[in-house]
Amino acid sequence: QVQLVESGGGLVQAGGSVRLSCSASGRTFSSYTMGWFRQAPGKQREFVAGISWGTDNTYYADSVKGRFTISRDKVKNTVYLQMNSLKPEDTAVYYCAASRRYMSSTIDTYDYWGQGTQVTVSS
Repeated sequence: QVQLVESGGGLVQAGGSVRLSCSASGRTFSSYTMGWFRQAPGKQREFVAGISWGTDNTYYADSVKGRFTISRDKVKNTVYLQMNSLKPEDTAVYYCAASRRYMSSTIDTYDYWGQGTQVTVSS
């Protein structure tokens, strides 16, 4: 059974930092694009960051570029999202996901999803 489990969320003040982790089990995701998405209350789920298989190219939504960094540890089968300079508008449930599509930011192309972890940024 494939599982993606996020951790590391919580309450942080504006300007602070949080690192999210996504631990994958059940298969090796080294050949998958791994992505982070988020969903704020009353809003649609949106792409945040992704990291491709093979070359580990990274790509980001404009709203987080320069503040967030995605990385992966293929040995540990874990993906990270380092979030710096957090803003109240970053408040959301953050989801980890895996896609067989190279460098995809489209929700429908992601095959596996975690349960999400809440990040709340206070002003």
